Amino acid sequence: MLLSFDTATPLVSVALHDGADVVAERFSELPMKHGEQLAPLIEAVLTDTGLVRQDLTAVAVGVGPGPFTGMRVGIVTAQALGFGLEIPVYGVCTLDAIAVEAIDTGAVAGDFLVATDARRKEVYLASYDDQGRRLDGPVVAKPADVASELPTAGPGAVLYPESFPRPALPTRPSAGWLARVVAEERAELLDPEPLYLRRPDAVANVTRKSVLGT
Repeated sequence: MLLSFDTATPLVSVALHDGADVVAERFSELPMKHGEQLAPLIEAVLTDTGLVRQDLTAVAVGVGPGPFTGMRVGIVTAQALGFGLEIPVYGVCTLDAIAVEAIDTGAVAGDFLVATDARRKEVYLASYDDQGRRLDGPVVAKPADVASELPTAGPGAVLYPESFPRPALPTRPSAGWLARVVAEERAELLDPEPLYLRRPDAVANVTRKSVLGT
């Protein structure tokens, strides 16, 4: 039983994969509430399937790129579950999971892009071929600097339609598709470490004032 979840975008998703396909999936209702919603969603999908944590055999987590706080919640939770249950933990680029869903659901054909919100009026962007294999990226950039007529999956196209005029589904990550990516080895499996691409929004102020006033 593979437990998967993604917290790299404003909404959390959690799913269970039994080795054949996804057997349960839940999505959060409120954005930007990763810490409050992840644990209850995990318990909900376990309850949906009549399982307990000790039944899990692996964990998969979206490693971004994404904002610091949300990714940290998901990755720390995945690491803690892996350590406590002594099971493997796999990281997957969130954009790769979106790309596989876009291909397998027929939302795109040919080369395409995946774009998610990077805040600061920027996007995280990667390009893919007609099999959902990543060709380039991910990068963080201003939408106008990476504007394209290619079909673009992910929330970035919804947020910046002037730069990505051909939006494609899905418009948010799915933990169910992330689980399929891992189970079928459809993308590079990574260590469960955050893929930031830039410095966190909140950083410590290292400027110190001399007590001598000099």
